Amino acid sequence: MPTPRVVDTSAWIEWLAASELGRKLGREFPDKARCIVPTIVQLELSKWLVREVGEDEADQVIAFTQKCVVVPMDTTIALLAADLHRSHRLATADAIVYATARHTGADLLTCDAHFEGLPEVALFPKPGETRRPRRTK
Repeated sequence: MPTPRVVDTSAWIEWLAASELGRKLGREFPDKARCIVPTIVQLELSKWLVREVGEDEADQVIAFTQKCVVVPMDTTIALLAADLHRSHRLATADAIVYATARHTGADLLTCDAHFEGLPEVALFPKPGETRRPRRTK
């Protein structure tokens, strides 16, 4: 069976916006049974969708994500995220997303250059985006 995959908010947004990058990403999205959606991604998607396209569209997309494998943050993921935040200087939400991927044995599909060089990350950077320096252990 293929590896499960966490789809980061950045990849969802590009896909939903139907950008050129989003069309490429669409070919990388897993089927619903292998698509892991951290609840923090649902929060970020909902915020973006309500702001950009309205509540009805946001409700439809969140309903779609609920057909995937939704993984809420628990203590194990929270503590792993704290470790990843410290060791890779990830923002809190990014650390939660990456911790969810690591905890579930999934890889991570993202457009966020902050994940560059991390294990089990399929990075499709946005044109012109550069990553920030990251301190490692």
